[in-house]
Amino acid sequence: MARRSHFLTLFVALFSIGLVIALVSNPQTSFQAALRGLNIWWEVVFPATLPFIVLSEILMGFGVVHFVGVLLEPLMRPLFNVPGTGGFILTMGFASGYPVTAKLTTSLRESGTITRAEGERLVSFVTTGDPLFVIGAVAVGFFHNEQLGFILAATHYVSALLLGIMYRFHAPRDLATKPISKNKLPLLLRALQAMHRARLNDGRAFGRLMGDAVHSALQTLLMIGGFLIVFSVILQLLGTLNITQFLSAVFTVLLAPFDLPPQFAKALISGLFEVTLGAQATSEVPGQVSLMWKAAIASAVLSWGGLSVHAQVASILSSTDIRVAPYLLARFIHAILAAIMTLIFWGPLTRMTEGIAASKPVFQVYDQPRMLHAWSDSLSHNGLTATLIFIVLIIISLLLYRQVSRPTR
Repeated sequence: MARRSHFLTLFVALFSIGLVIALVSNPQTSFQAALRGLNIWWEVVFPATLPFIVLSEILMGFGVVHFVGVLLEPLMRPLFNVPGTGGFILTMGFASGYPVTAKLTTSLRESGTITRAEGERLVSFVTTGDPLFVIGAVAVGFFHNEQLGFILAATHYVSALLLGIMYRFHAPRDLATKPISKNKLPLLLRALQAMHRARLNDGRAFGRLMGDAVHSALQTLLMIGGFLIVFSVILQLLGTLNITQFLSAVFTVLLAPFDLPPQFAKALISGLFEVTLGAQATSEVPGQVSLMWKAAIASAVLSWGGLSVHAQVASILSSTDIRVAPYLLARFIHAILAAIMTLIFWGPLTRMTEGIAASKPVFQVYDQPRMLHAWSDSLSHNGLTATLIFIVLIIISLLLYRQVSRPTR
């Protein structure tokens, strides 16, 4: 064990020295890569993520998480082995995308609402891309195929839910939160009582709550921006050092039994580090390759998320005892599940989405500042998605609650 630790330390040190030398030797290339990462953060990530982090912090302060927790307890605990409060994280995660769920899971863990094992289960399957990114940026923007967007979204989110069911067996012997005690009051009234008690326990005035939410959101987004810039530079420097070419050769050998072109290796290497670059590289694979295989690789890249996102999640979770290893394993399993589901259900999903328009550009020159467009798109599309997901979860939970609460004869 000690020898392995020494080897890892030496490897990381030599790798870091190599990157520093490459950075000093290629200042212009590094600057352009950093600028590209900064543009992605400022024009896309910042306006799309800030509203969700601020609103989620405010909702948690007002006790809405506890309200949702009581309502969704009949659904979340049997299916995913997490408290009902996980339904709030599931809704926000599917609507806002990575890495917002890590921030929300950390808040629940720090408040003692969930245990370590429940936090690991939760963050492992709710960390997904948001619908605006999956459908708008990847399918329409890169592939110019809106029909493909709904296929990618279906396999991406369904495989995430399947992963959550699989992960319910993670750490079965660890501590778990006690199920919410039942009484004779209606479910909705008990949820309102839980929200009121949580609000009284929080005790912050609205002004302070708003200020804390904005401060926390900005702090998190600055961290995310730093990781985006750093990984953009690292990926560019790895190409300069010919490391990505070596990895591409390895992936080319792995793809050979499937008779797939070497261009997919480049897409997988890019997706290994950054999800947007990986999805774009997948769309640029020559047209003679079947769209089904392109969709499978893109679905795997989206579900993996990229080392840049994983570093952000690890940094956010570091303030708690939630381990990163189960999360990383889940991302790998999610990528495989999403790719397999795309290949299996390609025919049925294609027939179901035949009426959707085939092409519509999403990246174009705007008359207004692009940041304002990203902000409005995020609020409209993702807000509607969160509302629909929440309504569906509430309906399912109420049906389950009625079934369980029905007196036996």
